[in-house]
Amino acid sequence: METRAWLSYIPIVLSAFFMASSAWSDTEIDAKEFLSQPKAYVGSEVCRTCHLEHYDAWKRTLHSRMLQDARANKDVIITEIDPEIIKSDLKKIEKKLKVPIDEFYIPKVEDIQYTIGSQWKQRYLVKKDNTLLIAPTQFNAETGRWVNYHEHDWQKRPWLKKCGGCHATGVDLDKNTFVEPGVSCEACHGPGSHHAALPKTEIFKKRATIVNPAKLTAGVAVQICGSCHNRGKSKLVKGAGWPVGYKPGKALTAYYNETSFAEGDVKHVYANEFSKGHHQQYIDWKQSAHYREGVTCLSCHFVHQLGNPVVRGQTKESSGDKTCMNCHTLVNPVGAHAVHSTAKCVACHMPRIAKSAESGDIHSHVFVALLPKDTLENPKIPNSCQTCHKHKNEDLKDLQKRYDELTKRGAKVEVSSVSGE
Repeated sequence: METRAWLSYIPIVLSAFFMASSAWSDTEIDAKEFLSQPKAYVGSEVCRTCHLEHYDAWKRTLHSRMLQDARANKDVIITEIDPEIIKSDLKKIEKKLKVPIDEFYIPKVEDIQYTIGSQWKQRYLVKKDNTLLIAPTQFNAETGRWVNYHEHDWQKRPWLKKCGGCHATGVDLDKNTFVEPGVSCEACHGPGSHHAALPKTEIFKKRATIVNPAKLTAGVAVQICGSCHNRGKSKLVKGAGWPVGYKPGKALTAYYNETSFAEGDVKHVYANEFSKGHHQQYIDWKQSAHYREGVTCLSCHFVHQLGNPVVRGQTKESSGDKTCMNCHTLVNPVGAHAVHSTAKCVACHMPRIAKSAESGDIHSHVFVALLPKDTLENPKIPNSCQTCHKHKNEDLKDLQKRYDELTKRGAKVEVSSVSGE
């Protein structure tokens, strides 16, 4: 039902092809007729007809696999749905559960409509009373264990309203539908019916009918990323957890209120306003020096850039350090940078303090090294030093004292002497 909504737009798209085929004739094209209709979502398969290379690059990203149809392909389920194994794993965390294990709903494979995610964890959508819901059992991919997810109220959380706008494209809450699973072309470029309908000969009008984030002002373009890599509440629809009504190119603040520790969100944000949870990178980034200097998400990450290898974080370079060193050249290894000769930039400046599936499996995006003294001042705030296994259980006061001693600024060390030249 959900993914077939786009079929109603096929006549528009077919008309576009007929119009394009007549471009070599003397027939005048009436673009106004197409543009008089409201913009609608048509799906990435339509985009593919003209943008094949970008489509192929996008298909290799996590965005394209955010939501996958398990009815069309059971192989998108990355584990066995074995009730006994699931119950055995839940038994290990029984004290944390809000529902007795015997009362847990465990979906059967045939009940799973869609899968959500696959890299860090996977959740499963089932349908109850014509409403898609996230089943209360979650599989954590790297540790191979099952954990609970909203086991006490999962049937009261309609997925489309709570999360759907960032997992699927073309969500219509009034009709309880979406056009396409996953974060597809139109999630970032806007509804494409006008763009698809116009022939290539109408080049300037055709360009004007679609959003190209690369041509938007940087502050507006980055809000496209922020519309989903965020956490908060819709301003237009009560109870919605995503910015209902937002379209690429618009101001996100008109549609969304971001969460914060100051507003009482102690579950997803630390007292220093650094993120605890996943998909909150935009909240972190807005606190960073990168934000102040105009360094945005696309400065480090690609979306569907041609020829890029797929790396875990979809960064433009194969490792975090290479990405950092494109802008930050280390001239003299002094102060804090003299502590670890083999340390990685991200190990200190992007500590793993946030959680996707397991605690500390994703990086902070404030780009600030957290010191032992930060934890001493507030024990609930982690620090960069103890996220390293070597210092995990060391005394904080001693760790901070040693850090202070090692990072005292002395005479500058010439690079040549360090390299042995």
